[in-house]
Amino acid sequence: MSIWIDENTRVVVQGLTGGQGRFHGLRNRDYGTKVVAGVTPGKGGESVEGIPIFNSVKDAVKETNANATFVSVPPKAAPSAILEAAEAGIEFIVCITEHIPAQDQAKVFNSLRNSYPNTRLLGPNCPGIISPGKCNIGITSGQIALAGGPVGIVSRSGTLTYQAIFELTQNSIGQTTCVGIGGDPVPGTVFVDALRSFEKDPETKAVMMIGEIGGSAEEEAAEFIKSEMTKPVVAYIAGVTAPPGRKMGHAGAIISGSKGTASAKKEALESAGVKVAQNPTEAGRIMVEIVAAL
Repeated sequence: MSIWIDENTRVVVQGLTGGQGRFHGLRNRDYGTKVVAGVTPGKGGESVEGIPIFNSVKDAVKETNANATFVSVPPKAAPSAILEAAEAGIEFIVCITEHIPAQDQAKVFNSLRNSYPNTRLLGPNCPGIISPGKCNIGITSGQIALAGGPVGIVSRSGTLTYQAIFELTQNSIGQTTCVGIGGDPVPGTVFVDALRSFEKDPETKAVMMIGEIGGSAEEEAAEFIKSEMTKPVVAYIAGVTAPPGRKMGHAGAIISGSKGTASAKKEALESAGVKVAQNPTEAGRIMVEIVAAL
């Protein structure tokens, strides 16, 4: 199985007529994802390589029964695009857009939570999600993923998501679902959301978690793992050598005092029984040992 997406997921690409949206939307389609429509206001009636374009997500849903969207639009347009998808009844929204102001992210997050509690937002500023061999929404390369499970991956870092996938594939270990939650301050989906779903998924036997400095998401994940998880978790925390108090890469990677440091996150995870690696390659080796013992 997979979490949140499968081979029947029907995807609308918001921004399919743009450069990035077209490139990645068609790559998703070519991977086997059911990309059933694109949305660009003012271009309804056109098409991109046979994929019909609509003026609104509502129109696209009405004509195609889409249940997921891939938001690839500029930062100024992204908040309204996300809410438009939710208003149209979309259940799963993946937003890869970077540089959305934190204030706008917070407004969208609260709007979804208060008005559309059944809609899940993944992102913004994330690589998306892939269930190998079934569905790929976002910018993750399908070529490096391996179908067949038994490992689920959840990561704040896009690049390290790819490395985690590749490390496992190199060792002939398949993945159930690989989730990039993004590193912005107000993500729509956090570690605990993915961990809870992986815990419920019968085909996911172990989880690899990639965290980084800043915020408290990893510490919250540690608490959940300690109290709720029965499946083994391997983790890696990026940013060990980052200077204290300095923003590193992601907008959410800001350390406040002693909170949010790599050492604090590592300590919290280890106290929850998580095996924490020193680098992504070591995380892959540890997971090989865990899978062999399953």
